[in-house]
Amino acid sequence: MLQAVQKKKKEKVDIIANVIVTLLAVLNLFPLYWLFTSSLKNSSDVLKMPPDWWPRTFTFSNYTEVFSSQPALRWTFNSLYVAGLTTVLVVIASSMAAYAFSKLQFKGKQIIFILFVSSMMVPKEVMIVPLFRITQQFGMVNSLNGMIWPNVATAFGVFLLKGFFDSAPDALREAARIDGAGEVRTFLQVILPIVKPGIGALFILNFVQVWNDYLWQLVIGQDKETKTLMVGIATLMQDLNPNFAYKMAGATVAAIPMLLIFFLFQRFFTAGISIGAVKE
Repeated sequence: MLQAVQKKKKEKVDIIANVIVTLLAVLNLFPLYWLFTSSLKNSSDVLKMPPDWWPRTFTFSNYTEVFSSQPALRWTFNSLYVAGLTTVLVVIASSMAAYAFSKLQFKGKQIIFILFVSSMMVPKEVMIVPLFRITQQFGMVNSLNGMIWPNVATAFGVFLLKGFFDSAPDALREAARIDGAGEVRTFLQVILPIVKPGIGALFILNFVQVWNDYLWQLVIGQDKETKTLMVGIATLMQDLNPNFAYKMAGATVAAIPMLLIFFLFQRFFTAGISIGAVKE
């Protein structure tokens, strides 16, 4: 009898929790819904009161105007190139550094790691002037390379992946060395596959961070052809053109690649952020 009462209470709690989670999900997804539906309306319908929750007439002319009046395709390529290449380089550099801090022994390892991670407390805005001058001396201002290389060495990526490398058993590394595998082969074929969830999580987090790195991309990309999508769309938002549906279409174009990346790597990201919650 007691178990039946407890079961009913648990079912009621589950129902209430599911309702709350559903409401929060709707609230979080509503801005995306409003952004996308507004991009398919006429400009006058966007500001209509009371608003039309669903477009009465669908039009794709806003998207056509974005790509015809602005070099949006070039901006999209620039953003994908910068975010994609930067993220790949960050994953490579961070995984090698994290492996060294986790599995290799050398003098001053703990002190170097503490100093390295301490750099996370320094905001990028503080370093933007000296970083710009260094980039200028290398001749990378107004180029995509200037947006990529200053973002490759990140303490966050090393800090994140080190925890995953620490969870990899040392016995596997010792077994690989007994079988004659060198350090590079052990890293690539034995240890690295174990930390795939962490790499997936780092890939998504870093891709989103670089994709939204508006300030640095604005400082480096000074010509219209070297602007990224986020910077280019921001110029549309600052335009005095009252066509808000046109601006909504531009913002939708900027949001879609980020959503696709998240869905593609969702499995690794979920595993990466939850793996530390399970204790043996």
